[in-house]
Amino acid sequence: MPNGNIIVTEERGTRVITLRRPGKKNAITQDMYREMSRAIDTAQNNSDIRCMIITGGSGVFTAGDDIDDFLHADASRPEMLSEGAKFLYSLALNVKPIIAAVDGASIGMGTVMLFHCDYVLASNAATFSAPYIHLGLVPVGAASLLMPNTMGYQRAFAMLVMGRTFSAAEAHAAGFVNTVVSPGHTEVEARKVAREICRLPAEAIATSRKLLRAPAEELTRRIDQEGHLFGERLKSNEAVAAFNAFANRKKR
Repeated sequence: MPNGNIIVTEERGTRVITLRRPGKKNAITQDMYREMSRAIDTAQNNSDIRCMIITGGSGVFTAGDDIDDFLHADASRPEMLSEGAKFLYSLALNVKPIIAAVDGASIGMGTVMLFHCDYVLASNAATFSAPYIHLGLVPVGAASLLMPNTMGYQRAFAMLVMGRTFSAAEAHAAGFVNTVVSPGHTEVEARKVAREICRLPAEAIATSRKLLRAPAEELTRRIDQEGHLFGERLKSNEAVAAFNAFANRKKR
């Protein structure tokens, strides 16, 4: 299932979704969101797929949303950015365990999606941030629900409202990274975790996972609420000024 920037492979009951846009630090386009959604959605009723891995390869996870999508979007037509929302729904409604392998920078959606994953491995060179505030924007992807629940209000405030970056050690201490490994080893270790999961009873995993997680309807309700506010913020003076400043820096 190649798309050029998204590579989907399967091995030993595991579907591996790889972001591969190295020239842009794996910045996610609308087409990439569409392909990742498809990879997750088509796994749901496939009994041969027991779990999934999301990885960006060695050296970088993802720089988050491709800012050019926002620069060229019509703020009056939020559907122009709808593939990202569909991807978030795919994560929220997913019933299969997802492992994330993070080696390098994980920015914006790259960090948000980790809170929808079930097991996160990071290299000690990984960093995590969700700096929407610096663009005059608000959290997305139910981050305002999942982050405080996972790592406490104060840490979530530091990341989402102050725009601070967390190191791998800080992310591990905050509870959203399970294991920290050496750079270049995240995918190998993720495959080991996937094999461990695949050996366990599938139905028991599905039921246990459902008990542990927030209900899908609660997640989608928060995704919708954040999405509405995000759309309003895109038209705000603060966001317009931030995006104009970004565009001007690109021209220099």
